[in-house]
Amino acid sequence: MRGDVSHAPGDVRTDDVRIGDVRIEDEQSIRRLPIVSLALLAVIGFVLVAMETMPAGLLPVIATGMGTSEGTVGLFVSAYALGTVIVTIPAISLTRGMRRKPLILTAILGLVLANTVTAVSTDVTLSLITRFVAGAFSGIIWGMLAAYGRKISPPRRAGLALSIVSTGAPVGFALGTPLGSWLGTTFDWRWAFVGLTAVAIVAGILIAAIAPDADGQAGRSRLPVARVLRIPGILPILAVIFAWMLAHNTIYTYISPYLRTTGSSLTVDVQLFIFGIASIAGIVITGALLDRYPRPLLHGSVILFIAAGLTLLVGHTSTPAIIVATVVWGITFGGAAAQLQAALTTTGGDDSDVANSFLPVAFNLAIFAAGIVGAALVSGFDGLVLPVVMIFFGAVALVLTQLHVPPSTRRRSS
Repeated sequence: MRGDVSHAPGDVRTDDVRIGDVRIEDEQSIRRLPIVSLALLAVIGFVLVAMETMPAGLLPVIATGMGTSEGTVGLFVSAYALGTVIVTIPAISLTRGMRRKPLILTAILGLVLANTVTAVSTDVTLSLITRFVAGAFSGIIWGMLAAYGRKISPPRRAGLALSIVSTGAPVGFALGTPLGSWLGTTFDWRWAFVGLTAVAIVAGILIAAIAPDADGQAGRSRLPVARVLRIPGILPILAVIFAWMLAHNTIYTYISPYLRTTGSSLTVDVQLFIFGIASIAGIVITGALLDRYPRPLLHGSVILFIAAGLTLLVGHTSTPAIIVATVVWGITFGGAAAQLQAALTTTGGDDSDVANSFLPVAFNLAIFAAGIVGAALVSGFDGLVLPVVMIFFGAVALVLTQLHVPPSTRRRSS
C-alpha cells in the first residue's frame, strides 16, 4: 500500500492522497464553502462599520436632539474607536481558547445591548460610555471574524471565504452612513441606531441557527501577545495597514473640502456612492485573485491607490477624471481588508486570532490620526493638500510592502 501527494499541473492541493490508483480526498478538502454563514459574518462586518461611522452623518440632528454641540457628538466616533483600540488585543488574548461561535454570539449580544442604550439615552456621558463599550465588543468581533471565516471553510477556498467576510466593511462605508443619515433626518436620529440593532439581532439569530462552530486555540500552542507581535512580518504588515488607512481616511473624512477646491459638479454623497460601488467591485476582484496571487495583488492595489491620488491631484479640474480616480480608489480600498487580513492570518499561523486583533487597532489608530492630520491641513491649506497626503502615505505603504512584508504572505504549499 502506497500513499503520496498527487498534484495536477499548477495545483497546490496538499490534501489529496493516492492509495494505489484510487485518489482519496481529505474530508476537509471536499467540504463545501459555507456561503450563507460567511455572508452573515459579512453582515456583522457591515454593522460594525456602519455603527462606528454613522454619527458622522448625523452630527446636527443628534446635537440638536441631545442639546449639545456637534463637536461633542463627534466624540461618539472617537469613543467607539477608543474602545476598539484599548480592548481588542487583551480581549482576544484572553478568549482565544474559547469556541468561536459562542464567543461571537456573546460579542454580538454585548454590541446590541450597548447600541440599544445609546439609542434611548438622553445623557451625553452615558452615551459616550456605551459607545466605548460598543467599540470594545466591535474590536472583539473584528479580531476573530477573519480567522473564524477561514476555520469554517475549506482550506483551498480560504481566500474566497475571507473576501466574502470582508464584503461587509466597504458596504458599510458605502451604504451604512448614508442610510443612517437618511433614517435619522427623515424620522429621528434614534431610529438609525435602532435599525442597526435590528440588523445585528437578525444576523445573530441566523448565525446561531446556521453557522458551524470552530475550535479555539489549544492552550499549548498559544504564544504570548508580545511574542505574536514579534513574529516576523507582523509589525511590517501593521505598518502597511496604518500608512495605507491613514492615506485613505484623511481624504475620505475630508472629501468635502477637496470637492469645494475642485469646483466639480460632484456632490459628496454621489462621490461616496461611486466609491462604495467600486469598493464592492474590488472585493470581487480580490476574491478571484487572492488565493493564487496574494503578494502581487497587494502590491498592485497600493500602486493603483497611489495612481488614484495622483489623478485626484492632477486632474482636479475635470469631473470625469475625478470619477475615474474615485472608481480606482474604491476598487483598491474594497480589496484592502481581505488582503491585509489574509497577510496577518497567514503570517500569524496558529496565533492568527491574536494577529488579526491588531488589525482593528491599527485601523482605528489610523482613523484617529487622520482626523487630526486632516483637520490641521485643511485649516492651513486648501483641499488639494489631501490627495498629496494620499500619495505620500500610499507611497510609504508601497515601500513597506516591497521591502518588508515577508514571503509568508504567499499561499503556502507543500
